[in-house]
Amino acid sequence: MAMGSGGYLGELEQMILLAVHRLGDDAYGLGVMDELERRVGRKVSRGAVYVTLDRLEEKGLVTARRGTTSAGGRGGRPRRLLSVTPRGVDALHEARRAWQSLWEDIAWEESS
Repeated sequence: MAMGSGGYLGELEQMILLAVHRLGDDAYGLGVMDELERRVGRKVSRGAVYVTLDRLEEKGLVTARRGTTSAGGRGGRPRRLLSVTPRGVDALHEARRAWQSLWEDIAWEESS
């Protein structure tokens, strides 16, 4: 699963990358936070999301661009819109294959 020089994807990186991918080319930080809470019931701090997004961008797994200025409560600042790169999609597939390989042939005893 090694992603070239980028290393392995951590659990939060995978979740955030998947959320960005699900949200499409207009994904942004707070939308990613909402998606994680809605889909997996996981509340992630704004700081953790943005630090992780920066790391994913440094690894070349997401790209960011400035959207149009919003009239909402952002003080006129444009949203940072995110997209998963082809390399990001490959990293997600590699992570999925690794997890599937680890789960393969595990026999679980039934709980009483």
